[in-house]
Amino acid sequence: MNHSGFTGFVNEIRENGWPVHGVELWENGKLADSFGDTQNTRFPIYSVTKSMVSIAAGMASEEGFLNIDDCLLQYLPAKYIQAMKAGQRETFEHISIQRLMTMSVDGFPFRLSGNNWLDEALSIPLNNPEARTFSYSNVPAYLVGVAVSSAVDERLDQYLNRKLFAPLGIPEPPCQFSPEGFFYGASGMKLTVNELSRIGLMLSNEGKYEKQQILSPAYVKNATSVQQMNREGGYGFFFWKYRNGFSLNGKWGQKCYVLPDQQMIITFLSNMEEGSDLIRCCMEKHLLDHRNDSR
Repeated sequence: MNHSGFTGFVNEIRENGWPVHGVELWENGKLADSFGDTQNTRFPIYSVTKSMVSIAAGMASEEGFLNIDDCLLQYLPAKYIQAMKAGQRETFEHISIQRLMTMSVDGFPFRLSGNNWLDEALSIPLNNPEARTFSYSNVPAYLVGVAVSSAVDERLDQYLNRKLFAPLGIPEPPCQFSPEGFFYGASGMKLTVNELSRIGLMLSNEGKYEKQQILSPAYVKNATSVQQMNREGGYGFFFWKYRNGFSLNGKWGQKCYVLPDQQMIITFLSNMEEGSDLIRCCMEKHLLDHRNDSR
């Protein structure tokens, strides 16, 4: 470890006995420091999976398969639309893919639990679908994943493997599916710390990784900018606003912080069921706040 702030961060992790699997610090596009198991083991990334769905939607839109401003129903399998009651179809006609990616549709439960998640999701009563309010749920990422998969006519995990993971040198990661066989989208994927850092590196470089353009700079900018305000400071297309950059977040301390102005990426995966914000605060103290960065 060469970075004095990084050394302090790791020392506090050790002193507190926090269950952090591994940490990477990238500066100016290069790996500056690492700690723990960053390359050998894949760990659950939980809701960071949602950001993968956003990337898939961006790639599909750039290929002309869908428009994120279109109604969700335009891209779902016809048999599910036909099974909806007329009132439900009218309600969902107000909901675009973009609205789902910004978590700005109120009324969804946190998760689905039946034997057919798509039927269940499309039958949820939404009282005021036109009103934009931040309402965090796993359902929107699942629905967007199904829509993208239908639009590209390919299982979403396979589309991601072909269009995102393979170009980044990431072998096919494990993921979760719904009971009816769709990519879950909201959680269920596993990556190494280093693999997640590579995704952050691509995003920090305006969608380009090495010599390949994975996403357009315009989509990266829109997806990682504030599209919907919330008490945490703002939300993009399944990305969180963070200081002068953005972050990919999962529960229990799964984080990839991308700070383009500082040319920094800080990634860590952990299994801290309570108090995971302590890791963030420690990271900020040692790696960010001493540089007088502003929020």
